[in-house]
Amino acid sequence: MQEQQFEDLKKRAGEESSKADSLNSLNEIKAKFVGKNGEITALLKGMKDIPFESRASYGKNVNALKEEVSAIFVKKEQELKAREREDRFKKEAVDITLPGKRFEVGGLHPLNIVRNKIIEAFSSLGFEVFEGPEIDSDYYCFQALNIPKDHPARDMQDTFYINDNILLRPHTSPGQVRTMENKKPPIKILSPGRVYRADDDASHSPMFHQIEGLVVDKGVSLCDLKGLLDEFVKLIFDEDTKTRFRPSYFPFTEPSVEVDVTCCKCHGKGCGLCKNTGWIEILGAGVVNKKVLEMSGIDSEKYSGLAFGLGIERITMIKYGISDIRTLFESNVKFLEQFNRR
Repeated sequence: MQEQQFEDLKKRAGEESSKADSLNSLNEIKAKFVGKNGEITALLKGMKDIPFESRASYGKNVNALKEEVSAIFVKKEQELKAREREDRFKKEAVDITLPGKRFEVGGLHPLNIVRNKIIEAFSSLGFEVFEGPEIDSDYYCFQALNIPKDHPARDMQDTFYINDNILLRPHTSPGQVRTMENKKPPIKILSPGRVYRADDDASHSPMFHQIEGLVVDKGVSLCDLKGLLDEFVKLIFDEDTKTRFRPSYFPFTEPSVEVDVTCCKCHGKGCGLCKNTGWIEILGAGVVNKKVLEMSGIDSEKYSGLAFGLGIERITMIKYGISDIRTLFESNVKFLEQFNRR
């Protein structure tokens, strides 16, 4: 009778565990048989009702039953875990034939790319870099550059004034003056930075970037300026690029020139970029006016100087064929990505 009862219990445990479709349902069935209040646990608690001489045999048989039923549950648990693992693998499967996910990496703005190239080009020619303040005095922005209060050249500058004496610098030339005041010749410096003018259209921006250069030494002439800029444009554009000088006027240089380069697109043949002339204006330059040298405490009879200034936006637009300066400040990611392809 006892053996039949144990067999029936073992059979029921096997049948019910086979119907379990999850670990939770299996645990419920397991508790029903071998849990704290389970049927097999109840058999052990009923040993007190078994005759003393039969208790050892009875306890041994119940423990054997418990082990057999527990083994059934362990086997079923392993099956369910294997099935769940397989299902999870199917859900998390990765198609290795698909392209991988790419992490987006930032890059330099085209203006910074060109700025760095310009500084690198002139640094290779022996120039040092000096960056002056963006908010400066009327003296450094104009007067020390031979542009006094009543000078007509002030009409050429649409300047942002903070008060009568303080303004947002319209060019980086004040950096040249500050250098000449604090450094004895020979001088060979670049002065890059942001500048401000009240102008805004497809080719002008109220804020833009300039780099100005200054060389002060004995015997410096316009021929040295030509050779210097010839070498520079070859480093920035290509070896076939040529320069030409056209007479111009700037209060701080005498003589003064506008500098053109052969079009980087058509190489001088004529195209839409250069308006079919084959040439593009890139900067202004000249021999430093003697008055500017003297106001900065440099003997103009002993030393002479060269100065040039170029707009980084203009060089960038020419180099990359950009027609509207405002494109450079719109933070258009698709536009900017073109300059940092790997």
